[in-house]
Amino acid sequence: MYPADLKYSKEHEWVKVEGTRGRIGLTHHAQHALGDVVFVEVPKVGRAVKPMEAFGVVESVKAVSDVYAPVGGAVVEVNAALESSPELINKDCYGAGWIIVVEIANPKDLDALMDVKAYEAFLASEGH
Repeated sequence: MYPADLKYSKEHEWVKVEGTRGRIGLTHHAQHALGDVVFVEVPKVGRAVKPMEAFGVVESVKAVSDVYAPVGGAVVEVNAALESSPELINKDCYGAGWIIVVEIANPKDLDALMDVKAYEAFLASEGH
């Protein structure tokens, strides 16, 4: 359920390292807890984000939630498909439902994130 090649944050975002870039999205746990996603607000390309800074908003039938950057850097790509199809986060949170790509400013940011085993243990410790 949680891909082994990703890093995870305690706020339930994932990052996939692609060279010097990080592709960011919400975990299965996050999208499931939110329910049906109906709107996604993403930052503009070029915006700088800091680690654990809110960079966007996901609105579902249940709640409006901030989305946090697991790593810092400049936004180099946004998933424009989410504008017309926000439900991609529910349907394919690790594939077509990604949210942004950042040029990672400091690779050491990744050291603060969890691997899949640590994330699964974190979920279990929270009773999920």
